[in-house]
Amino acid sequence: MFFAHRPSSAEIDRFLRDSASLPLSYSPIGIVDDASGRRLDTAIARVGRGPVDFDRARRALLSWKQFDIGWVEAFPQNGSTAVGTDVAVLIRHLGFWSLNGCRVVYRVGDEDDDARFGYAYGTLPNHAEAGEEIFEVRRDPASEDVTYEIRAISWPRAWMAHVGQPIVRLLQARFRRDSVEAMKRAASGGADRR
Repeated sequence: MFFAHRPSSAEIDRFLRDSASLPLSYSPIGIVDDASGRRLDTAIARVGRGPVDFDRARRALLSWKQFDIGWVEAFPQNGSTAVGTDVAVLIRHLGFWSLNGCRVVYRVGDEDDDARFGYAYGTLPNHAEAGEEIFEVRRDPASEDVTYEIRAISWPRAWMAHVGQPIVRLLQARFRRDSVEAMKRAASGGADRR
């Protein structure tokens, strides 16, 4: 859904309520783990070291801090990451705004796992693209490095996404870079000081 202005809280809430009855706009769930000839976009970066940084990174994912990048926001803010949770992703781009519906479709690890945690969301029909994206943090037991990884498969669904595909691809790459930086801040404790 596209807007000439930033949508109000009431518009975002209505969008989320309307999303609850929608099916996913792709199949199968887990498509991001089996690219099957589709373009897989990835970003992986070291965001910290040791159990403290891993715990911060896991808590950051639990509160959607990977979206703390200024031009993209997830609603509800600090919402649940439980499977079935609907999420509205608000994006400011090229002088207009878009709201895109997603649903958490599975989790990786659990909140008590000390080496791996993450979740994936899939798109709903009210999203400009169709596909799935996973956000995951890991702690390597040998090196103690904490890494953050994004993997995504998507293709245009809305006509504006088809027409603007080169720009969409640039925005997706920018999101991955900015999300990595947000997670570096969060894992180092910098997000707690903002």
